[in-house]
Parts: sequence; structure tokens; C-alpha cells
Amino acid sequence: MTLPRSSGILVHPSSLPGPFGIGDIGPAAHVFVDFLNAAGQSLWQVLPLGPTGYGDSPYQCLSAFAGNPLLISPERLVADGWLEATDLAGFGSFDGAGVDFEHVIPAKFAILRKAFERFEKIASPAQRDRFERFTKARLHRGWLADWSLFMALKRHHGGLCWADWPAPLRDRQDSAIAEARRALTHEIRFEEFLQYAFFSQWADLKAHARQNGIALVGDVPIFVAYDSADVWANRDLFQLDKEGRPLAVAGVPPDFFSATGQLWGNPLYDWKRQDETRYAWWVARLKVALGTIDHVRLDHFRGFEAYWRVPAGSETAESGEWVKGPDAALFEALRQGLGHLPLIAEDLGVITPAVEALRDRFGLPGMKILQFAFADDATNAFLPHNYVSNSVVYSGTHDNDTTAGWFASASDKERQRLADYLGTSDFDPAWALIRLAEASVASWAIVPFQDVLSVGAEGRMNLPGRASGNWSWRFPADRLTVDLAGRLAAMARTYGRILQSD
Repeated sequence: MTLPRSSGILVHPSSLPGPFGIGDIGPAAHVFVDFLNAAGQSLWQVLPLGPTGYGDSPYQCLSAFAGNPLLISPERLVADGWLEATDLAGFGSFDGAGVDFEHVIPAKFAILRKAFERFEKIASPAQRDRFERFTKARLHRGWLADWSLFMALKRHHGGLCWADWPAPLRDRQDSAIAEARRALTHEIRFEEFLQYAFFSQWADLKAHARQNGIALVGDVPIFVAYDSADVWANRDLFQLDKEGRPLAVAGVPPDFFSATGQLWGNPLYDWKRQDETRYAWWVARLKVALGTIDHVRLDHFRGFEAYWRVPAGSETAESGEWVKGPDAALFEALRQGLGHLPLIAEDLGVITPAVEALRDRFGLPGMKILQFAFADDATNAFLPHNYVSNSVVYSGTHDNDTTAGWFASASDKERQRLADYLGTSDFDPAWALIRLAEASVASWAIVPFQDVLSVGAEGRMNLPGRASGNWSWRFPADRLTVDLAGRLAAMARTYGRILQSD
């Protein structure tokens, strides 16, 4: 994939401003697109857009296909006629800096339920027809049927993991599934309505982005959550026992950062079975993703070449082993099914020559993180003078501290190396890394919005290994200033990331 020289911002819709306790894909998202355009940016990168489950993490979604109902805009529901403006009055108490998931989730779903019930009562024949066409669209009908039933059953069983449902439902026995569809018709339709609202609102946002020259960059995790519609509906595609319990789980081995490795716990794919199906599930997954976004960042890319397999029940990841992944076969199937591969390889961590060969065979750009660049000498692969153009440079990612936070806790040697690299000791660390990213030969330069705002460690989006307290950062609307847009645009123009007008 050839990337045009461009720059952009990484910020999830949940971080956008607004009065409803969590950012969404309504008016504030459209305003942010306008800001990006004024700032000379042509890329907006987001985190996974799926419905969040345990820990509110977008990397542990209840579905690899569905959209997150928490991102649906209440204001848009009012505009569509499914809510009254007075229905939104109760959200005032949730207007604040961060996302309080404990309070936002029940409040948001109460509003969504009210919108659905009103839709059922007053929708016109034309509106109902648009809804029905969405549920039957070829792109959605397969996963949507499984997802809607899964969530209806999950709610019916008090939120229990599907593996703890009665065996007939756990094992998807035909008679039990048919009876569940009859008994839970209204709840299933509610879930379909939520997806209809999400994808309709997102389609409007994507169209607005395209009109403003903004490409949307998304994120697809390699693994899925165990308690997900994907695993429940496709048990044969995963390494599970007869009762649906994992035989082994995902993680990474011990390294410099963790003496016991990282035990993620996600179920592993049965890649032999996936190959027998010509990777149909993966092709369908990427088709849905690319119907929503323009480019996909593939998380944990090295796991496609070989993955760390940890026996189920292990307390740490130490007992794992490397097992060969699908390698090129998956990407050949994706190329055949998609026609092209607008993918970015998240090739961070300990990357072997075999992983690099897989990435380069398909021409996928890799990632460079500037916060990693100053730990040692001039041979560091994350220093800009060592880049190749077919790469995407970031100051940091959602898993890093903000650059201001990183610099505050950096060693004296790291700080001095950065000063030496810049040729000055007088700098704002966040904007110093933004300038290095923009000036580099990497085709794309993307920075978290926290760094654009020079936010400290309090703006960190995620601390890996911390079970709670993540994903909650938001910024107020008054930070989207004309001066800030002008500063970004001037830098992008200086380093050739927007076309000169003269």
C-alpha cells in the first residue's frame, strides 16, 4: 500500500466533548472533522469501535462486527424523531472531564431504550423499510442475527458469560435457538435497532469526513474476547473443548517489561479450521470494518506469523510456547476477498525477521513510536533518521503515557538524548515529538490529541495491566481553537504533509 504523505490525529469518539457523559458520533464528531480540516490534517485514527465489555476496553469487545451503542448520539436521535429534547435533561449531571462508565452506561441505555420504543410506535413505513433493509443487507445480516440474539440472551441471563448459559443455548441446539428467537423477539429487535442507529450515524460522519478530505483509520485487534458473540456463534473456529472452554489462551512471553510475560486470556484461533474455510470469518470481519473506516491498523501483527500459546489455567504466561500462525495464507485470502489491503501492521515489540518478511511481502507499512527512540544510541530503530517512508510514525499510542507524562518520568539520559537530537534544551516535549514526527520521512505522522494539547499523565488513555480506570479521558470543546488549528496546519505545510496552494 502506497501512503500519501499526510498527518493526522489519534482520538477515540468517546473522548470528544459533549453533555452526555461520553463522547459520541453526533454533532461534536462533525465539529472535530471540521477542526481537522482547518488544521491541515487528513487522517483521523480511532480505537476499535465495537461494544465494550469487561473493563470498558475497546480491545475486549462483545463483538468483532457490531458498533458500540454508547457512541450513538442522543442529539441525532432527537433529530430523527425518536427522542424528545426533554428526554435528555437528566444527562446534565454527567457533564464532566472523564467518562464515568458506571453511571453513563445505565443512563445511556435507558435513553436508547426509550428511542427504540418510540421508533416502534411512530416510525413511518419508509423509516421501517430503511431499518429492515439494514437488517437484511448482505454486509450485515450474518453477524447481526448472531449478535442480536447473543445480547438478548445475555441480558435475559443477567449478564452471564455464554459458557454459563443452559447447555442447549450454550451449544446452540437448533430447538433452543428457535425458541429463544421466538421468546426474545422484542429484545432482538432492540439490538438490531441499536446497530441500525450506530451504522446510520457513522455513515453520516464518514461522509462528512470524506467531504472534508479526512480518511478514517480504525483498529482491528487480532484476538476477540472469549465472552463474545463471535466465539459463541463460531466455536469451531477457536481452540475450545467440547463445553466451549478454552484449551489455551493468548499472551506474550516474558521480556524486559514483564518477568512473567503478559497473560491476555483471549481464546486462540484454530487456524487449521480457519484455513479450511478460506478464512471466511476474517474476510467478513475486514469487509465490515472497511465499510466503516478507510484504513485498518492490525493490532499485534506479529501474532499472524507466530503466536504465544499459553495452556488454559496457567497463572502466568511463562509456560507458553510459540506456535506457527497462518502467515501469508491469511493475507492472500484477504487480498482475494477484499481486492486490496489498506492495512497498517502494528509491528511493535520483539519482531523477528520472519514477521518483517510477512509485513514486507504484502507491502504493509509498519509503526514507529518516538517515545521509544531515546533509550539508547543512534542505531535505535525508532529514531527518525532510521525510518523508511512506508511507515506510520506516532509520538505515542493509546497504550503509552502522554508525551508530557513520559518526559516527566523519563531518565536523565533519555531527556538529554532528546535535547541533543533537537539541538536545544528549550522545548515543549509534546510539540517537540510532533515536530519530529512531521519532519520525518514516514509517509504518515499521527499523534494523540493529548499531545497536541500537551496534556500530562492525567490524560493517559490506557495503562496495560490495570484492570480499571482506563479509557475515560475527554477534552472540553473550548480546546478546539482557531490558533491550535493554525499551528497544526503551519507545521503540516512546512513538512509537506498538505498540498501547497501557491
